[in-house]
Amino acid sequence: MMIAAIGLVLGFVAGFAMPVVPSVAYARYLSIAVLASLDSALGGLRASLEGKYDNAIFVTGFFTNIFLAAGLIFVGDRLGVRDLYLAAVAGMGIRLFQNMGIIRRLLFQRWGVIRPETSREEPGQSSSASPRAPSPPQRPAG
Repeated sequence: MMIAAIGLVLGFVAGFAMPVVPSVAYARYLSIAVLASLDSALGGLRASLEGKYDNAIFVTGFFTNIFLAAGLIFVGDRLGVRDLYLAAVAGMGIRLFQNMGIIRRLLFQRWGVIRPETSREEPGQSSSASPRAPSPPQRPAG
């Protein structure tokens, strides 16, 4: 863990110290690749905190997200619809915030700040009607 933190700090320092400016033609590809990698990283962290992490799913999801998003940009450029990449940005952005909220809740539960959820009630249902509300289906991380 310490090696990863040191590598992250050194990467930020090197990134700010070197005057590397990507070409404008590749700026959308680079931005979507960064967004896809953040989405996959947070999905992997969430899966790890839930005890469901699988390295094969993480790696394939990581590359699938990047290639699918880059493919959307490429197809949009070829069709003349330059804003087609916004579909990938919206989808990954939504998942990014959902995963971040779930990670925060899991960490608070682990640290004892909040109690673990035992059941979820649907709006308008009383707890006496059903002893336990069904939990929502889980999506695989990645």
